[in-house]
Amino acid sequence: MKVTVNRKAHFNAAHRLYRSDWSEEKNLSVFGKCSNKNFHGHNYEVIVGVTGEIDKETGYVIDIKILKDLIKTEIEDAFDHKNLNIEVPEFKKLNPTAENIVVVIYNKLFKHMAANHKLEVTLYETPRNYVKFSGKS
Repeated sequence: MKVTVNRKAHFNAAHRLYRSDWSEEKNLSVFGKCSNKNFHGHNYEVIVGVTGEIDKETGYVIDIKILKDLIKTEIEDAFDHKNLNIEVPEFKKLNPTAENIVVVIYNKLFKHMAANHKLEVTLYETPRNYVKFSGKS
């Protein structure tokens, strides 16, 4: 029997959506106010889901404390109160759209997952705008 365990966390971060190889006009046309030269911020919410079989000895799919600690070190400590474009190495050359952020989060966590676990990450950029990623198709 497979069960999904979810852990919710949050981080606050600033970013700017733009491409350095485009003109300011084209960036504004494509990204709108999100291309503001002075950046803008979001209160991101992230939900990490781990799906797997229930361990017969522990009754866990994954120890929620382990999942909590992974999210803290890999995501919250790395992203919280940071300018994603400037302070987070993964976004030095990658536009920090919600789509790219969720894939980066997934990749940072996936390397810690057991082979028999399926990972899904949901990232809310606003209460109404969110993205999900559960691995490469």
